[in-house]
Amino acid sequence: MNHQMSKTSLNLKLPALLGLIALLPIVAQAHPGHGPADSFASGLNHPFHGLDHILAMVAVGLWAAQLGGRSLWLVPATFVSLMTVGGAMGMMGVPVPMVETGIMVSVLVMGLLIASAARLPLAASMSLVGLFAIFHGFAHGAEIPAAASGLSYGLGFVLATAMLHACGIALGIFAKKSLAAPAIRFAGAAIMICGLCLWLA
Repeated sequence: MNHQMSKTSLNLKLPALLGLIALLPIVAQAHPGHGPADSFASGLNHPFHGLDHILAMVAVGLWAAQLGGRSLWLVPATFVSLMTVGGAMGMMGVPVPMVETGIMVSVLVMGLLIASAARLPLAASMSLVGLFAIFHGFAHGAEIPAAASGLSYGLGFVLATAMLHACGIALGIFAKKSLAAPAIRFAGAAIMICGLCLWLA
């Protein structure tokens, strides 16, 4: 009986989780264009403009939830920390090669890691997301005008990033607690496919 109820719960909640992932492109389209990058509000808004940023940042949260343990907070914290470094590099004009490629690769690789339920050592997991974070941070930081407040803008996009990580973590924890853990892997595959489509577009 319990097995039947668990199966029914999985059948009901799996589509709900996948539906939330499917809504990500709609969220991105709801914020066309990047607008002025010169304030806390624009920094907060910026990560929601690009589907590549949304997918990568939600994926970090999903993977952290999938890994569990200390990874649940250390992996997202590493991303936020190194993204801040990348943002400062972008604001200062420090050259970082192949930024757009790095961002696209981050979406593909994060999706693959989630889809395959890869369990890397904690140090390797932190190093990988940290590398990707530099590309994302640089892209954010490079867009701010020299005369604008880098601190206000930076605080905005750091908060937005943490919010997207939290969404991924919440989805992952919800899936695991509702016995729909396989849905996390399906979400990873969807992220990977979206990343591939963005790259080929």
